Parts: sequence; C-alpha cells; structure tokens
Amino acid sequence: VQLQASGGGVVQPGGSLRLSCEASGLNFSRHAWGWFRQAPGREREFVGVVAYGNGGTVLIDSVRGRFTISRDNTKNTTYLQMNNLKPEDTAVYYCATARPNHFVIGNDGYIYWGQGTQVAVSS
Repeated sequence: VQLQASGGGVVQPGGSLRLSCEASGLNFSRHAWGWFRQAPGREREFVGVVAYGNGGTVLIDSVRGRFTISRDNTKNTTYLQMNNLKPEDTAVYYCATARPNHFVIGNDGYIYWGQGTQVAVSS
C-alpha cells in the first residue's frame, strides 16, 4: 500500500491550497480517508475524514467552514481543500486510512500513512 501526498507549499494568510493524496495497493473506494497535521513541537492532530460509501465528512471545529475533504474514486485520490488559511494552519499534513469499511474519527485506528506534505502560512 502506498499513499502519495502532494500539494503543500507556502501561502499568505487568507490564501488557499489543495492537498492531494493518491493511493495504490488497496481498494480505494472501500476506505475512509483521514487527514492529519503536525505542527512543530506539537502532537499530530486529526483534521478530518471522508467516509467510504456516501462520502460524508467530519472536520474539526478549527477548520470547519474553511477546509473541505473530498474523494474521487475514479482517481484513487482524496483531497483536502484549504481556504482562508491562517498561520496556525502551518504544519506537515498527512493522509491516512484505516481498515476497509471502517470510519474512524480521531487519531487511533489508522494503519496506512502518506509521507506528509508541508504547508506554511506566512506573510
């Protein structure tokens, strides 16, 4: 199983980025896909998850209304659209998945991880 995250970069406050995570080696459509972030000196934080099946999403309070998670099963890819970015969003962002047909909210239960992509929000 491989998860390839991309799309990070440097952006000014108020700007936008879209992160992508392409997966291979598993049945993409059967998995929920989570996004996490880790800022320097802090623990990894769950950001949100998109479900298998109906593609419903859950996002943490601090990003709700600014971030959107989506998935494209035809491309084996999940996306994290980040708008109105703030300096506190600066972190390495990771995608991850749990076992098939498991919808996991929070840090525990994810077994496959991408390599991370750096997002820096700075003026």
